Parts: sequence; structure tokens; C-alpha cells
Amino acid sequence: MADKEMPSFVGMVPSEDEALGRVQLAPEVLEVIIGIATNEVKGVAHTRGNFATGVAEKFGRTQHGKGVKTSWSEDGLTVDVYCVVQYGFSVREVAFEIQKQVRNAIYNMTSLETKEVNIHITGIESETV
Repeated sequence: MADKEMPSFVGMVPSEDEALGRVQLAPEVLEVIIGIATNEVKGVAHTRGNFATGVAEKFGRTQHGKGVKTSWSEDGLTVDVYCVVQYGFSVREVAFEIQKQVRNAIYNMTSLETKEVNIHITGIESETV
């Protein structure tokens, strides 16, 4: 979204006799990992997107990275997740579970540590009868 500049990603450092090269991870990949991890949390109705993601979803394209913002600083990776919680679930517990899931998913898939995982609850979705 805003700051898409990302340093080289190094999962494993090659030994001195192996010059394997550099591995770079696109910011969109992180956004997809975060989006999927968020939507797997029980109590999350959906993540918040913008007009473009809404139009794309109307045509059947799933946008896993919607509602996710990543930014890099000298301190590390900061993640912001914008989502809607289902009515009847504890906002505090859902937000904490999202933080755990996102942190674990990023670490397990990329070996990157996150500095912050900020959860922004943008609404409560009630049951429709």
C-alpha cells in the first residue's frame, strides 16, 4: 500500500563456498500471507478493502492482501491489519489471535521477525436473518 520498499530477504545464509545469490520477497507476497492468516481467525468477518478490491471481488477474483498494510523501517517490519469482527465475538480476543496468527505465519513462511502487528477493527458485522 504506502511504503512498499523492502530489503533483501535472506531465509538461509549460504556457506562461503556457495554463491547462491540474493532472494527478494515482494511486498505483495507478505500481504497475501497476512491476509490469509487473518481470515483464518475465528470471529473475523472480513478484511477491509478499497473500491478497486471490491470491484475485483465482484468479478470473482479473491483479494487475499486487502486490508493489509506493511512498512519497513530501521527497526523492522510493521504490519497494519484492517478488519471487521463478527457480532458475538470478543474484539480483544479476536485481535490478539490475529496478532499471533500473523506473527507466526510471517515467521514460519519467511523467517522474518515483525516489530509490530497493529490490528484496526473497522466494524462489527451483525448476523443477517
